[in-house]
Amino acid sequence: MDISHIEHLGIAVKSIDAQLPYYEGVLGLKCYNIEVVADQKVKTAFFKVGQTKIELLEPTSEDSTIAKFIEKKGEGVHHIAFAVPCVQTALDEVAAKGVQLIDKAPRGGAEGLNIAFLHPKSTGSVLTELCMPGKE
Repeated sequence: MDISHIEHLGIAVKSIDAQLPYYEGVLGLKCYNIEVVADQKVKTAFFKVGQTKIELLEPTSEDSTIAKFIEKKGEGVHHIAFAVPCVQTALDEVAAKGVQLIDKAPRGGAEGLNIAFLHPKSTGSVLTELCMPGKE
């Protein structure tokens, strides 16, 4: 697989507003984008750290995957996202190597990214996202 860099780290939080003082006031990062991804029932906030981003994920519904994650594991690191040139090609490659997929095809994500997730059962218990800008 051709991974160019870590695109972002996703961190599940109960409240973005409650976390902003830490990320901005303590760490000195600047939140440059907050958006709701309705179909994923999540509100996101982004901070840039060099080439990598931190994505805070706040559930917008009690039945969202982020709400379920927080209920089960508490707030904290949710996933790691790798930038690839073509999400579908990367999915096909890892599937051929026996990796269990959550998404069999790319879908839209925050910041206009094309995304797909690999199942943690196949990735050492780390939810892994593959992403690329725009539409494939």
